[in-house]
Amino acid sequence: MFRMTFASIYPLYVTKVERKGRTVEELRTVLTWLTGYDEAALHRAVDSGVDLATFFALAPAMNPDARLITGVVCGHRVEEIADPLMQQVRWMDKLVDELARGKRLTSVLRTEKVG
Repeated sequence: MFRMTFASIYPLYVTKVERKGRTVEELRTVLTWLTGYDEAALHRAVDSGVDLATFFALAPAMNPDARLITGVVCGHRVEEIADPLMQQVRWMDKLVDELARGKRLTSVLRTEKVG
């Protein structure tokens, strides 16, 4: 899985969110929040064919609040995944799933204040 390119999954994410009425801009916001990449850097990652391991290794600033991402992706609880790279990949999948399911962006990005 880690040899998969970011370019191979990004269009799948785009299709998924657009099919559910969300925008590419919202998808980019989610990916930027998680990884610290800006829009230009995301485009470079797609254009360069970088694999997922490299994509995450070169991420400018993984969001410390990513640890708040919980739930099940592909039958595994993301908060219980031991391999750090696999957990990052599944965090990304989980955020995209939540966006596509219609959750508010503030909820997807774990920015809502509790209380």
